[in-house]
Amino acid sequence: MSTPVSLNVTDGIARVCMRRPEARNALSKDLITHLRSTIEALQSRADVRVVILEGDGKSFCAGMDLKAVATDPVAMGDMLRALAETSLAIRKLPMPTIAKVQGAAIGGGCGLMVVCDFGVTHPEAKVGYPEVDLGICPAVVAPWLVKKIGAGPARAMLLLGGTMSGAEGHAKGIASHCVPLDQLEAATMALATGLAKGGSLAIRETKRWLSVLDGSNDDAAIREAAEISARIIQGGEAQERLAKLWGT
Repeated sequence: MSTPVSLNVTDGIARVCMRRPEARNALSKDLITHLRSTIEALQSRADVRVVILEGDGKSFCAGMDLKAVATDPVAMGDMLRALAETSLAIRKLPMPTIAKVQGAAIGGGCGLMVVCDFGVTHPEAKVGYPEVDLGICPAVVAPWLVKKIGAGPARAMLLLGGTMSGAEGHAKGIASHCVPLDQLEAATMALATGLAKGGSLAIRETKRWLSVLDGSNDDAAIREAAEISARIIQGGEAQERLAKLWGT
């Protein structure tokens, strides 16, 4: 079986691709494990100047593959904790990160987009956080959204739930760039190439200091968020709603 995450490095640009197109790149335990190890391996690579995170097929990432562990609430919690650690690893990369969002970025998938420094999408993409609609607490993605768009807008977005178009997501600040779909690859590469030309040490120190200023280095808060999400998803309300969604 092929690995669920691939890595290609060319001219200082690393492309990390989630490869479960048949499941819209939903986050399985295996995919999260491979994604975290791939990201962590990039931490010390002096030859990498920029990292692009993308998904194979029509979607970026459809969120957590909770149906795969529908009968095991404990496994659901473990996946949320693993996603939190993976998000931390992405945030701690010393080089700029870009999420290339060609399709759905939902729930945890939208969290992956927002934890990156840049998000490039197109007007017709589907993005957002529908967790509360499913009886799930979006605590694990909330810290990154607050840092991205501010506490007030993040509060409204997460409490309302639902999804939005890529154009609306860009207007609300969860994506930094929005271009027509047929220009997405070119726009992503143009951004990556421009970032790769910057002073490596200057960019790394700027990222480090920005993370100090916005609290991105507060591992304890991110891990507490994962515990909150895990506790709620293991509860009766979430389990009942998910069972109805899946017809079980």
